Amino acid sequence: MVAYADFVALSGSSGSDARGQAAHLAAQAYSFHSGPADEQAALYAALIGFLDDPSVRVRAALAYGLLHAPAAPRPILLALLHDSPIISRAIAQYSPAVLDADLLPLVPDADLAMLLAIAERPAIGPRLAEALIRRDQRPVLARLLARREVRLSAQVFEDIVEKHADDAGLRGHLLDRNDLPASLRLILIDRSVAAIARTRIVCGAIAPRRLERLLGQLRDAALTSLGEAEAGAGRAPYAVEAIEQNRVSTRVMLHAVIHGRVLFFADCLAALAESPRTKVFSILESGSRPVLLALLRRAGLSPNVANLLARLVFLARTADLADDVAARHYVVTALTEELIVDHAGDIPAELDAAFTYLSEQNVVLARAAARGVLASFAAEDGAHVLPVLPAEPRMALPAA
Repeated sequence: MVAYADFVALSGSSGSDARGQAAHLAAQAYSFHSGPADEQAALYAALIGFLDDPSVRVRAALAYGLLHAPAAPRPILLALLHDSPIISRAIAQYSPAVLDADLLPLVPDADLAMLLAIAERPAIGPRLAEALIRRDQRPVLARLLARREVRLSAQVFEDIVEKHADDAGLRGHLLDRNDLPASLRLILIDRSVAAIARTRIVCGAIAPRRLERLLGQLRDAALTSLGEAEAGAGRAPYAVEAIEQNRVSTRVMLHAVIHGRVLFFADCLAALAESPRTKVFSILESGSRPVLLALLRRAGLSPNVANLLARLVFLARTADLADDVAARHYVVTALTEELIVDHAGDIPAELDAAFTYLSEQNVVLARAAARGVLASFAAEDGAHVLPVLPAEPRMALPAA
């Protein structure tokens, strides 16, 4: 315990250490005060007096004493916010009594250290976060994007993607966020795929044509899986935006059905045919072939493409394409064989891209479906042995 007379003596000391001790004691006493009002008023007056102390150490001791107090006096905190950098940054970062509105006027002219201090506050509202982001300082952007609890608007995300889509670090932070709009996520995935294609270790390890196929499959998977998630959440504009950006091709529609992304496929057809989504989904689920073909033609597809997709839909009705790789392989194989038979091996030019995609998928799905089959067979019955062909007599070549 320190008597008030001793406190007054410390406050008037010529040594900054003693005055700093008095400032910290006064701050702590005010923060936890539960006595009479006149005593609290006297402590408040003492705190005000320490604001004018010429020593940074004394004012820092005052700030430290009030730093984590929810009921710290705001006039004193606001004065400390404009004190020396070491004091103002601490108040900005840690004080729960300082509001976002108190910090907003500081952001436009603050240096990087202050911006980072504000970005580290335990809680940051959307307005303060957007003000910090408008300063366009990469370390601040990285810190805020890494904090998933900080909510940002779609427009803010769009601005960040427009400026920093090629920054791999920020791209990673953006892709880690659950609130990033799907259309922007797709842009970042495109940039990531392009960056992978330029990486020397990838270019040196994979032949160019095979790399192009692999990256094309990644793009298809990203577009359709995001579309399925958005369609499942009832956000149909994703499909509309994909169509407007010319991202929805015959290849993409085939990929959507083959991999069980039926909701996205239905959204695309609904947008192209300008029909209600519920009606389109009903036709896909149980509509007759003429009705399905009429829907596909209304969506602007040519007769050959419409016929191909109709066959795929009918094959898909008999299989679980969302989870069963073997079923996907069967459907792709059957569709490819029907296509060859129908056109007597002379595939029309308008189906070249579709046929190429089906051939690629046939190989990919065959590998996936075959993986582990022989090991499982051997584990089930160890009595089987591999057949051994009879040895053929070797030819003996005459000596030269």
